[in-house]
Amino acid sequence: MTNFKIIQKRNIWLFISGALFVIFGAALLTWGFKFGVDFTGGSLLEVNFTKVRPDVTEMQKALSHEAVGNLGSLVVQPLGETQASIRFQESTEEKHLAVLGALKKLAVEKDKTNTVEELRFDSVGPSIGQELKSKSINAIFFVLLAIVLYISYAFRKVSKPVASWKYGLAALIAMFHDVIITLGIFSVLGKFYGVEINTSFVAAILTVIGYSVHDTIVVFDRLRENLPKSHEDFEGTVNTSLNQTLVRSINTSVTVLLTLVAITIFGGSSIRSFALALTIGIFIGTYSSIFVASPVLVVWEKMKKS
Repeated sequence: MTNFKIIQKRNIWLFISGALFVIFGAALLTWGFKFGVDFTGGSLLEVNFTKVRPDVTEMQKALSHEAVGNLGSLVVQPLGETQASIRFQESTEEKHLAVLGALKKLAVEKDKTNTVEELRFDSVGPSIGQELKSKSINAIFFVLLAIVLYISYAFRKVSKPVASWKYGLAALIAMFHDVIITLGIFSVLGKFYGVEINTSFVAAILTVIGYSVHDTIVVFDRLRENLPKSHEDFEGTVNTSLNQTLVRSINTSVTVLLTLVAITIFGGSSIRSFALALTIGIFIGTYSSIFVASPVLVVWEKMKKS
């Protein structure tokens, strides 16, 4: 079996990871997120025009204050060839029906056989939106804490040449790397393509965290098995352990990614952001479990010797 020199080239992998982390971390700090209705409060209506979709200006005019009353902030975004997303601040059923009625009237004006199909309607009050945001942050924090504590406990008997708590910290660094890059990419997508995040995005991030740790644990567990019987130094043992789990990690990730890419391309708009977040996160997570977590352990071991 080919023994790839992964750990020996750790400076290259850590440089790539560091560059991506800085770039997307800076994007996240600079632009933040484009929050969806789940977090900001308001209404989101997605419709499909069976024949001809009016352009954005026509829809904005049909939903003006004079036509349907005050909607608060109004954002109209075309989706695909015949669909449209309408976001507005008001969340009452009265405004929902008024908007839908105005769109149906506009559709008939464009083509007498044209109709409007409602694909999705979400309505969230501002207080609920803030509560969801707070709970999402708390969920991510407690998941991270629980994972680090668990890994530290699981590797408590592995104390040489690297302390057991460093395995948990290495997994946390890789996990943090995955999350920040994924969040940064969505910050860029929100800035330039109007991609919003919602509660399903939070679920995707939590899944990415779990997947990242799972992949890292597979490598660390093989390292734990090899350490007592290995005749190589720590660097060589880590590299051997990585090579022994490399094919499994890549095969598992590729099968998952193929499914997620198909969902992202062909799935409905309501789950596209969720699938895209998982696709990006799992791809980055696979990279970090191989090229970040284990090299970090070796770097610490080298620092200890020097």
